[in-house]
Amino acid sequence: MSPGIPAMTAGRTSVIVVAADSGVGLVDCIGDVLASTADVEVLVSDNASSDGSIAALEARYGSDPRLKILRNHSNLGFGPGANRAAAVALGDAFFLLNPDCRIAPHVITHLRDLATSVPTLGILGPRIVDANGKVETATRRHDPTFKRAIATLTGRDGAGQGISMPPRKPEQASEEPVDAVSGAAMWLPRHAYEMLHGFDETYFLHCEDLDLCRRARDNGLAVIYVDAVEVVHAKGGSSRHRPVFVAWHKHRGMWRWFRQHDPAARNPFIAALVAVGLCAHFLATLPLRWFSGVKARQQKAAA
Repeated sequence: MSPGIPAMTAGRTSVIVVAADSGVGLVDCIGDVLASTADVEVLVSDNASSDGSIAALEARYGSDPRLKILRNHSNLGFGPGANRAAAVALGDAFFLLNPDCRIAPHVITHLRDLATSVPTLGILGPRIVDANGKVETATRRHDPTFKRAIATLTGRDGAGQGISMPPRKPEQASEEPVDAVSGAAMWLPRHAYEMLHGFDETYFLHCEDLDLCRRARDNGLAVIYVDAVEVVHAKGGSSRHRPVFVAWHKHRGMWRWFRQHDPAARNPFIAALVAVGLCAHFLATLPLRWFSGVKARQQKAAA
């Protein structure tokens, strides 16, 4: 270990929150984490927020030694921001949490307990619900391959053939191996994160969680979904105010994942088809996204 770098603390969970003009929800999110029954530290990796959310966080919890704020001075993206926090984290496990998420005090403790039952665990994902209690489709997913995308487009997604997995039945087991869980709330043992070298920083925003899950499985690590632990995802923050920016990087991420992980990308015809389809989808939705962004910014200014 290099001089000056503190030793890892066993039994502590390093909660990593990447912020970028995340709004008032950031303070509530961090408050939930600090109220956890588990031993935690909180690392907020701030991508040059200018909305006052970091100042509000410091005013509320700045005196708590468990909180560390890392200032990146520019918007590095989600993956790079998370990696920078992980590099200085002390815990033996990482919990990646979006700044618009809310958790109950027992959530991290429960995730740590569940993790001990899977010796090859790479990633553990809780059930994620929206503000109305509806389970989000990104909570448990298949790999977004070309074949599964076609299944979704042709209406076979509900049969479990598409990207989004069908709803679970009450009698089904709580823990389940899946292709991917959502990066909005993702628990990893430290050794797994380090083995995978964290997030691929060529993804700026979106699909980096899909890539991390795929690489975990490719390295013999289990990706497990557990519906006994719930996280509420309000879906607020910065994405509402810049939907075109978010959509652009989401489509770029989808293209990169396809080129890296989908065998269909080796077929030049299919690769061209996917490229055209992604560009067409982005352009077709551009006017609506631009208008919704203008409206959201106007509402924020008037608030």
